[in-house]
Amino acid sequence: MAKLRLTRSTWIADGIVELQFRDPEGAELAPWTPGAHLTLGLTTTLSREYSLCGDPADRYRYAVAVQREPASRGGSAHVHDTLRVGAVIDVDGPKNNFELEDAPAHLLLAGGIGITPMAAMARELHARGANWRLLYAGRSRRSMAFADELAGLGGDRVRLHADDEHGGPPDLAAELAAAPADALVYCCGPEPLLAAVEAQLDDASRLRVERFRAPAPAETTAGDAEQAFEVSCSRGTFTVQPGVSILDALRAGGVDVPSSCEEGICGTCETRVLSGEPEHRDFLLSGAERAANTVLMPCVSRSRSPRLVLDL
Repeated sequence: MAKLRLTRSTWIADGIVELQFRDPEGAELAPWTPGAHLTLGLTTTLSREYSLCGDPADRYRYAVAVQREPASRGGSAHVHDTLRVGAVIDVDGPKNNFELEDAPAHLLLAGGIGITPMAAMARELHARGANWRLLYAGRSRRSMAFADELAGLGGDRVRLHADDEHGGPPDLAAELAAAPADALVYCCGPEPLLAAVEAQLDDASRLRVERFRAPAPAETTAGDAEQAFEVSCSRGTFTVQPGVSILDALRAGGVDVPSSCEEGICGTCETRVLSGEPEHRDFLLSGAERAANTVLMPCVSRSRSPRLVLDL
């Protein structure tokens, strides 16, 4: 955890502000790679994750972009209404759960504020001379941050799609069909975009997704009813009742676990599993990571075994 000062706040699109942070003493910042995010401690009880959207080569400045959300849970409202230049806040990270992997080709699909991790990826791929394409969709051109800069990167490699100019969303099926068969597909944006790509891409192993919000939970049946189980750690053994998260059960027992989104999408609460079989309900771990059962996200996960032992 570091303390960083907000040194610049700039409107870069309708409803989107870019924040730049520096070390108060002018020290170098920790390195990062495209896809990484920071956890901003906005207040003593409110923290949020935001993708880094600046230049990884700039070791003295971090930049994130924050969109005002009409249904804000507190984070975007605080950034837009309260946080001001000169403020010094706690910042954790950088952490990267959305790494830009090597591949023969890359297709980047961004919707709205989902452009934030993609902007750094596009710049990196352009600098490498890689085979890549970007589809960036938004409600209107005025709402699309970094649009002019990104359009200048790659000529026909970058397609900007403003829904109000085209009468609706882009043709994702056509974009996916045009991509090389060995391309990795990176997608970030609103849930309808992510769900559509997940449904239309034949080979799920090629897809890399980052969510800013968890999708709506699936309907459950009587056979899916949750069961109570025990969770043990160095501080004791606690019962996790149906409808109660492992995270909340641990907190009730006096065990403090860092957390942020509490939706299984950010990874802040990731905890090592020493024994037992988790029931993974997060939207972050890969299939291989889930099968390994070595970590879980206690904010959403439960247990398939009567008891879990966690490294806490």
